[in-house]
Amino acid sequence: MNTRCSPRGGREAGWLPAATGVLLALVVPASAGAAGDREAGIAVGTEFVSGEYGGEERVEEWYTRFSGWVRLGRVSLQLTVPWLSVDAPAGTVIDGPGGPVIGDGPRRTESGIGDVTAAVTLRDVWQAADGAAALDLAGEVKLGTADEDQGLGSGETDITLRADYLAFFDRWTGLASLGYTVRGDPAGFELDDGIVAAAGGLFRVTAANRAGVFLEYRQAAYFANDDPLELTGFYSWRAGPWRTSLSLRAGLSDSAPDWGAGLSLATTF
Repeated sequence: MNTRCSPRGGREAGWLPAATGVLLALVVPASAGAAGDREAGIAVGTEFVSGEYGGEERVEEWYTRFSGWVRLGRVSLQLTVPWLSVDAPAGTVIDGPGGPVIGDGPRRTESGIGDVTAAVTLRDVWQAADGAAALDLAGEVKLGTADEDQGLGSGETDITLRADYLAFFDRWTGLASLGYTVRGDPAGFELDDGIVAAAGGLFRVTAANRAGVFLEYRQAAYFANDDPLELTGFYSWRAGPWRTSLSLRAGLSDSAPDWGAGLSLATTF
């Protein structure tokens, strides 16, 4: 068993950045009361995101998510239900090809349930003999549950498969992630499937505090768009059974948001 920064017996759940997601995943400690390799957790988070996405009109979005997960041995299951509130020109589609497709109508605000996602992760598909490195495999399905007419989603289902390589050191954990997304085609668009990738690290500041930074890349779904590239940093701390996380992110390409800031709470039991 690895006993370094992120021990496999109690590896912190949910800290990996989802390469196709809007929020940085939470840093959550394993529950001291979890029986063996079984535990469950819940999380709520909200983030404000703003950007022009290479155009002239700004899109401002509040994204709030409610998540729950269970871990049964090496298998983790997670379900996320988001709520969106978007201020943008009429005709904007938030989950468009490579990012929002900005409309040309008057500005308006639309709110509703976003695209529900379900994910499964198989941990320790490979593990170094000394426990200093490991490989996880993950799959995620984004269901087209957001309202197309309100522009909150494409109405289509996307499937992502991903491999996460983790390296454990005394006070930090490194990550390299590589995956592939198969995208559903909304009406009027033929989208390309593409690569998703992430790299970064998690540093243990104290026994209860963590800091991290991650670079996320997605291959554009539409040939005319730049590939979205984002840099996200976060700091988290534990108070009792709850862990709080603050995050900031910056877009490094036209197809990414200009900036975003988020707050999250999570616990395991």
